[in-house]
Amino acid sequence: QVRLVESGGGLVQPGGSLRLSCAASGIIFSTKTMRWYRQAPGKQRELVAIITSGGNTNYDDSVKGRFTISRDNAKNTVSLQMNSLKPEDTAVYYCHAAVLSRDYWGQGTQVTVSS
Repeated sequence: QVRLVESGGGLVQPGGSLRLSCAASGIIFSTKTMRWYRQAPGKQRELVAIITSGGNTNYDDSVKGRFTISRDNAKNTVSLQMNSLKPEDTAVYYCHAAVLSRDYWGQGTQVTVSS
């Protein structure tokens, strides 16, 4: 059974940092492309960052230079380091994996950027 569990969200002031983590189980983690999405109130879910099984990364333009996605295959975890946070980064952040053409999501972790 595939399971993704996010952690690390919270309330942070503008300009601050947070590190999100996603623990995966039930998949051959090292072979999977992992993604972070976010969904702000009243908006569609959007892709934030991708890391392939080979470690290649890609980011949405809105977070380039501020967010860093990484993975630890030994621990089956994918992380999202978020720096220079802005109020517009406020959203629920979700970890995603696709297995046999089926999408799997974590429960999400809330990130609120506010003074």
